[in-house]
Amino acid sequence: MKRLSTGATLVCVLGLSIQAFAGNRDRTGQAGATELNVNPWAQSSGLFYQNTSFVKGLEAMKCNIAGLAFVDKLEVGVAHSQYLSGTGVTVNNLGIAQKLGSVGVLGLNVMSMGFGDITVTDFNNPEGNGSTFKPQFFNIQLGFAKEFSNAIHAGLAVTYVTEQIADARASGAAFEAGVQYNTGKRDNFHLGITLRNVGTNMKFSGAGFSISSEAPDNPNYQLNRQTPTQPYQMPTYLAIGAAYDIYLDEGRLKPNQDVPYHRLTLLGNFTSNSFLNDYLGGGMEYGFKEMLILRGAYRWERDITGDEPSSMYTGWSFGGTIQKSFKNGSRLGVDYSYRPTQRPANGVHVFALKYTTASKKTKKEMADSGNN
Repeated sequence: MKRLSTGATLVCVLGLSIQAFAGNRDRTGQAGATELNVNPWAQSSGLFYQNTSFVKGLEAMKCNIAGLAFVDKLEVGVAHSQYLSGTGVTVNNLGIAQKLGSVGVLGLNVMSMGFGDITVTDFNNPEGNGSTFKPQFFNIQLGFAKEFSNAIHAGLAVTYVTEQIADARASGAAFEAGVQYNTGKRDNFHLGITLRNVGTNMKFSGAGFSISSEAPDNPNYQLNRQTPTQPYQMPTYLAIGAAYDIYLDEGRLKPNQDVPYHRLTLLGNFTSNSFLNDYLGGGMEYGFKEMLILRGAYRWERDITGDEPSSMYTGWSFGGTIQKSFKNGSRLGVDYSYRPTQRPANGVHVFALKYTTASKKTKKEMADSGNN
């Protein structure tokens, strides 16, 4: 009864949140620091970030921080993205999460974007003056999540964001919070909500905005004029989702089999963006013994199709995971995802490698399961 009451409360909160953060088409494209909307992990991007309700571990730090609470002991991961393949844009990511006993789980995520060498142009050299520069987009995130009961997990995180070139820079801080609720015979019904990228305004400054020129009445006197810059807001969004796990062999378990081998998860998700079109979509994920996992999803937004699509993506996403479990309870996994894009780009490829260790309790449970 308590679980049902908690679930009803969460559903009410989700409904109120949708009304409070309805999208505004007049503000489309006015936010900055949009790299905060990039999820560098392959499992989440394979579902187009729509696993708000059941994302777990390091993946949760860029999707729904509440899922960080599922880290059992230690999780370490790295990821690399070929963003818009062929353009030279890359995303590199490193994450680590550690469980602090009954206190909760602490996580750290570091992400950087590279754009290759960009030719320097000016008024006199529109084709380039022979030199290049490299923009640097970097953010570091610190998150904390806690399991309040078997059904409720919640978390908070803060992200420091910086964007810079040689003579201009902007920085700021973004905050987020999330909740996940699980219920059912095998905790197979999931609800989730997260509010992300609520933060300070950012504003570029630096020597690149100053101009030195001769004074009109005195050529021997130099004037230094500073060009004012306009502050911009973070790309805030609210995401809510639900998912349901169907165990395909639930009624055909062997005498020594406690856990079903075949899992099919159906999911739906809605994202209300403050500065972009809202997103609505769904997908599915199939897992065999949690060793081989395949996933795919579709995310729709207004005007995504047509001669002038509103998004660089087609809306589809695909991915897979191969995991190996060891006798000591640790696990090593390789993830991949692909999101096709509108021409002329060649899609987004994401590769990730994650290693997790288990607590003594989990090791014992695995050993007992293996003896059955």
